[in-house]
Amino acid sequence: MTQRAQPRSLVLALLLASATVTFAGAACAQTPAAPRIGYVDMKRLLDNAPQVVAGRQKLEREFADRDAALKADETRAAQLRERQQREGASMAKADADALQREIDALDRSSKRNRDALRAELKTRSDQELDRSWREINDAAVEFAREQGYDLIVPSPVIYASPKVDVTDQVLDRLRRKAKAQTP
Repeated sequence: MTQRAQPRSLVLALLLASATVTFAGAACAQTPAAPRIGYVDMKRLLDNAPQVVAGRQKLEREFADRDAALKADETRAAQLRERQQREGASMAKADADALQREIDALDRSSKRNRDALRAELKTRSDQELDRSWREINDAAVEFAREQGYDLIVPSPVIYASPKVDVTDQVLDRLRRKAKAQTP
């Protein structure tokens, strides 16, 4: 009985070892490949993406007239101050007071207009940036999906190897998209 048990034990051990090797091989085959990770420098994209540049140019055109009017008022106030310094001592008191009131009124008006312009420009800049931000994010997501990336990390990060930096590829995608949208 002992001799018969040994061959059976040996066969059983071989079968068990074979099953273990097969299971281990199958487990290794099912282990996913290392995740593919990329890095995007958002500051570089926000500085160079044609959508952002176009938004800035649009805002410059939109606010150019009001900015020019504000600068004209500030120039006028500076000219009146020069006149006051130059002729103030020889002017009649009523004329000097009137000139000072005009300078003060221009200064208040300029400050009020500058503050209003700054607030409106901030609001419009935020709107343009939000629109551009969505386009940039969409381009990064499309790129990642098409290229098989599992994760794209935006800046700021502590360190990103140039091997994982995909900023230029996303920027190229944004440039092609902007070029296709331009009539």
